[in-house]
Amino acid sequence: MSVTPLTRSVVYAQNGMVCSASPLAAAAGLRVLQNGGTAFDAALAVAGVECVTLVPMCGLGGDSFILAYDAASGKVANINSSGAAAAGAEADYYRRQGLALMPIAGPHSVSIPGEAAAWEEMHRRFCSIPLADLLAPAIQYAAQGFPVPPRLARSFAGGAELLARFSAAAGIYLANGRPPREGDVLANPDLAHTIRRVADGGADAFYRSDLTTQLVDGLNHAGGLFTEADFARHYADVGEPVSTSYRGHTVFQTRPPSQGFLLLEMLNIASGHDLSSMTLNSADAIHLLVEAKKIAYSDRNRLAGDPNFVDWPLDGLLSAEYADLRRDQIHPFQAGTEVRPLTPVDGRGDTTYFCVADGAGNAVSWVHSLSNGFGSGVVAPGTGVLFNNRAGRGFTLEAGHPNMIAPGKRTMHTLNCYLTTVDGAVAIVGGTPGGDFQPQCGIQILTGLIDGGLQPQAAVEAPRWYSFPGTDPATVNRAGELRVELGMPDDTVRDLQRMGHNVVQNPLGSYHGVVQLILRDRRRGVLAGASDPRGDGQAVGY
Repeated sequence: MSVTPLTRSVVYAQNGMVCSASPLAAAAGLRVLQNGGTAFDAALAVAGVECVTLVPMCGLGGDSFILAYDAASGKVANINSSGAAAAGAEADYYRRQGLALMPIAGPHSVSIPGEAAAWEEMHRRFCSIPLADLLAPAIQYAAQGFPVPPRLARSFAGGAELLARFSAAAGIYLANGRPPREGDVLANPDLAHTIRRVADGGADAFYRSDLTTQLVDGLNHAGGLFTEADFARHYADVGEPVSTSYRGHTVFQTRPPSQGFLLLEMLNIASGHDLSSMTLNSADAIHLLVEAKKIAYSDRNRLAGDPNFVDWPLDGLLSAEYADLRRDQIHPFQAGTEVRPLTPVDGRGDTTYFCVADGAGNAVSWVHSLSNGFGSGVVAPGTGVLFNNRAGRGFTLEAGHPNMIAPGKRTMHTLNCYLTTVDGAVAIVGGTPGGDFQPQCGIQILTGLIDGGLQPQAAVEAPRWYSFPGTDPATVNRAGELRVELGMPDDTVRDLQRMGHNVVQNPLGSYHGVVQLILRDRRRGVLAGASDPRGDGQAVGY
């Protein structure tokens, strides 16, 4: 099989590495590292700038999930900060409006934002530099503006109709009667003021202050059902991640309500096959991984919900015994048309991703999102905060379903990211945006690196597949497709079709993630960074 020439080179460094979809954010993180900050300090600076410069993807109105590896202790911490549904968000309320699905935009699609709480937990637990200093670049870009890069300009053009529906959003992002174009300087002074409030007052300034009143009033003036108490109750969850073992790596993922466990379940199933003997992106390798995906996603759709509301067997789903049982369901040469559930199981959901590592061995894997591009479209006047649409994307109105909306409940969440260790030291840090594609991309990157022996940039640029649908209530009952990027070998496509897969070819980069990836070579003391050419970002190191 011919190998597609790489469009970028891997970036090597010894003292620190930042990989971000925003070059301005990557540069901000690199400056922190060069000035003596840790990976944790740099990550918080990157997150702040991304929340300004990656407008459709993340922001103070969105959620964050973080894995933080502390080299001194050898431990990985998991920070989950996704918000709950509003106090008035009863499923019957929406059914009485004649709805079968949750609204995908507007105030009823919003859940409580989690970003500010994630910032505070990261800073309190890991950072050494004052929060105001780390958020200073974000405040500067919001106040003075930044030039719009090419892909962001295309996102604005595609999101203009949504933004035009809400006057506060239109006032910021359609100020000249049109969306910002490539190279235009975009400023958001209200957002600069809001970030400055958080920099000075921490999460309390966002969730428990007069700013909170502004945020809630803005949502409810648009028709929402929120109370200030909904915001006041929000805190980030901090604990241990979920993990599994794969070919000598301990693979860590974000805990539920994140659906990161899907990657671990797929890896457990794949571990029973010798992928290293198969050609990269051959039909037999892709077939096995796609069938493992179908099994894991079926389990998620049947069982998973907010652990505070739903009792479901996470440990059972991630057990070796369960993987053995599920693996036997995969036909080696025939695509499955329906996944048979095994019950009972024994055992007690637009986005951006970045990663940072430093020379001391610390590393951060961070994913944050507004859900769909530009989220709900709702901006609270005077705050500059664009709210997510996670409740609209993630909850169902199906009675009795574990993911049915309820007041104070968190939706099962597509956001997830991964980090691996070998012999207790960090080895791989990676992730991507892409909703239900994220775990599927994760298994392609990890098996490419670990089983296929690929270098990081080659793993990032290899053609990808995406098994659709996934978990989104709006599309979960659609007919199955195996979407592959152009560049996938022709013989692979033909063989997958012969196996019964409904293969659809998509243009390169149309919807196959934007990966950021760091590998640590302990023997040589070198960091290798790779940034996906499907996005505007870059890897930078020193």
